Amino acid sequence: MVVFPDRDFVTIEGYQDKIGETATVEVTRPGVGVVGSAQSVVAAGDVAFEINHPGGVCWGAGTRLNVTPDIQPGDAVSIKFGGVEAGTTTVQDTYVNATSVRDGNKVTVKGHVGGGVNKDQMEQRIIDPAFKDTTVGRRDVRAAPGPLTADDGYRSSLEFGLDGPDTFTATYEFDELAAAELAAAAGGARSMAWQEQDADANRQGLTIAEFGELGGPGMGGCPNGPLGSGPVGPTDVKAAKVNGELKVNWTPAQAVPGTPAITGYRVTAVAQTVSGNEQVESGVRISDQKAASTTLKGLSAEEEYDVYVVSVSSVGETFPASHALAETDTTSPSVTASPNGGTFSTAQDLTLEASEQGSDIYYTLDGTDPVSGGVSVEGATLYTGPIKVTEDSKFTFAAIDPSGNASDKETIEFNITNDPVPAAPVITGELKAGLGTAEVSWTKPYAGADGLTIDGYSVQAYTASGAFGDPKKVTGGDVTTLVYDGLNGDTAYQFTVRASNTNGDGPESGKSAFVTVQGPVVSIAGPDQSVARRTTATTVSLDGTGSTTTGATYKWEQILTGATDPDKVTLNAGTTLKPTFSLPVYRTPMTNNPLTFKLTVTVGTTVRTDEVKVTPVPDRVTIGQAQWKSGDMRISGTSNVIGGIVTIRVGGPAGRVLGQVNVTAAAAPATGGEYFLRLRNAAAGTTNPGTVWIESTVGGTAGPVAVVNK
Repeated sequence: MVVFPDRDFVTIEGYQDKIGETATVEVTRPGVGVVGSAQSVVAAGDVAFEINHPGGVCWGAGTRLNVTPDIQPGDAVSIKFGGVEAGTTTVQDTYVNATSVRDGNKVTVKGHVGGGVNKDQMEQRIIDPAFKDTTVGRRDVRAAPGPLTADDGYRSSLEFGLDGPDTFTATYEFDELAAAELAAAAGGARSMAWQEQDADANRQGLTIAEFGELGGPGMGGCPNGPLGSGPVGPTDVKAAKVNGELKVNWTPAQAVPGTPAITGYRVTAVAQTVSGNEQVESGVRISDQKAASTTLKGLSAEEEYDVYVVSVSSVGETFPASHALAETDTTSPSVTASPNGGTFSTAQDLTLEASEQGSDIYYTLDGTDPVSGGVSVEGATLYTGPIKVTEDSKFTFAAIDPSGNASDKETIEFNITNDPVPAAPVITGELKAGLGTAEVSWTKPYAGADGLTIDGYSVQAYTASGAFGDPKKVTGGDVTTLVYDGLNGDTAYQFTVRASNTNGDGPESGKSAFVTVQGPVVSIAGPDQSVARRTTATTVSLDGTGSTTTGATYKWEQILTGATDPDKVTLNAGTTLKPTFSLPVYRTPMTNNPLTFKLTVTVGTTVRTDEVKVTPVPDRVTIGQAQWKSGDMRISGTSNVIGGIVTIRVGGPAGRVLGQVNVTAAAAPATGGEYFLRLRNAAAGTTNPGTVWIESTVGGTAGPVAVVNK
């Protein structure tokens, strides 16, 4: 993950083993929580996807947190698959804080670096494609930690503390004045810091802070930043006419993390009658963020009103306001109780909930009616939150809605034995399927009270239609795994576990994920694979180990999109358990889409199949420069793999070939590879080709990129 905090932009690279899966990216601020999130599907090649950048997705996509986060140093940007974290980048506290200063051929860039940044893992860069036409010969110049060090066309240094604590100074001395002028005028000055380097010297957890870039939404239609539309508004606004007054109810708003707190609400009733060009307006301001209702008085009983409610904070009010029409309500509410009475071995929390928002619930403990004539009776208690039931009790309850309509009364009884039972276990790990069996594991729960022990567990199997058979018993609280046998082959099951002690059975655990139990004939095509493309053809092995062996025949085949599928390969030994195929070097019209193979196992008249995916992982290529003038064209860029061959095309990914060039090792301190193609005279042509695409024999593709006139 690469984070650009000045543009609130994140790019996701790699994760090619997750192609087709939905990833969730979250920005979490310490002490605040999640301040931004988005979901997207991982695509083949790099970039896998981007957030808040043209061609990517907006913040809020798939997550309902519709705000573009103001990404700040110290924020953690994480990526998750199925709720499981797969990587985290902490935004580094470094940035350029002043414009570049030139003194002759010398250029100085100053900035901030926080105490938590590893200064050995920093770099300052100035970006300008025009550097290619100077003695620099490439699109950027770089300053790495240490004294002045020579590079092509310049010398550079990156020093710390020259202007006080938490400062850095990058110095460039150029061989020619033109390059120094470009560096001083360039708008691409940036500070880069990364958390670590892997074994291949790839920088991981990279933050790129770009001087002068604007934050907030970078794409049309994306949500505003956290302060762009005022505070979040209340929801579920309802207004009821009651005896010439308006009773207004709403669900309180929750401020977006990282924004000013909501301090209250403004509620306004606007008469629908227009007199001249005026309408009567009446309302109140409420200085309580938790407020959920108010009554507007002094209104006309004959008038119809529109009601508006906005949240208020230090940055203003919600826009647009939440709206409701005042209505006359004659429908009685209802009340639900959870739990709805019964016998329990431990204390319970009783929750009462009315069907209509803004209703008041009253209860008694002696069986008398808590409500009469649309009002509560003397001795009734107003329900304000869950009630702890610690002994035998009887509750009689009813609700009154904002319009004065009352529900029917209901009575429930609790019998609390105070004999503690164990808590619910938690099923852990992936269930393992066998021949008519499934292995289930769980964590040991709390036994219920000090001095008590768990004396056993019961495991219940479920099919899609309900419970299957009787629970299997496991003796001993130290045994937390069961191979559940007697299951039907080729059938999907879920499982629950409950623990018991001397007082009885505890609550049932949540259901596990489904697992399909093996039948007498099994086809197992092996785990999905991600295979890195190389500069030469790569041999890939499939493995059907675990499939039925006695009396079985095997057939492997590739699942193709059609007769002309460009990703078709040839399987060797396709009637054995371990066939191979050659993953060729890349050439158009090939893709990096997953290759799907099906294993068919046949025993007599029984046939079983399974599929496996092999995903080619290409190199990461870029087009850094694309320039043209009559008789002279230059195309250059990078690849993370040295030794590949880059093909440059015009007219589309399968268009006319301009040329091919080898990827060679980049000059230090850069890592990876780079390429440079220069065409002259007739080869460059007399007109600008417009746009170019590239492909690498190691699978990477990039484009289109516009060719600029020099």
